[in-house]
Amino acid sequence: MEIKEKITIEAVLKAPIDHVWKLWTSPEHIVNWNFATEEWCCPAAVNELREGGEMNWRMESRDGSMGFDFTGTYRQIKVNELIAYEISDGRFVSIGFLRDGENVRMVEEFEAEDMNPIELQRAGWQAILDNFKRYAESKK
Repeated sequence: MEIKEKITIEAVLKAPIDHVWKLWTSPEHIVNWNFATEEWCCPAAVNELREGGEMNWRMESRDGSMGFDFTGTYRQIKVNELIAYEISDGRFVSIGFLRDGENVRMVEEFEAEDMNPIELQRAGWQAILDNFKRYAESKK
């Protein structure tokens, strides 16, 4: 069995845990933050937030020249604490929601894929998390 390198990213959000959880997990909010740059968008999101539930977040370039479905299956859910899922390519992701006073520290760990350099993967996932942070803090 091949051991995949794990990448960890994080952000501290100045928002209550219930607010952060809702915006991270609700399809009507996912479409507003789930992209790394302004050249991309997330026009549709399906999110069956339960163990065994499926996720399908559509990612597209705004000019329509490319796109893909980011899909997976939830393996563990602890409301306001943890989301763990398996991406359809077999890699695993976990996201911790840690209370830090009035803030929430999100720690996301994911297994690297082998098509792109590690730093490019880290930068892309961090950009999405940073976009989420801006979105969540603007919606208080």
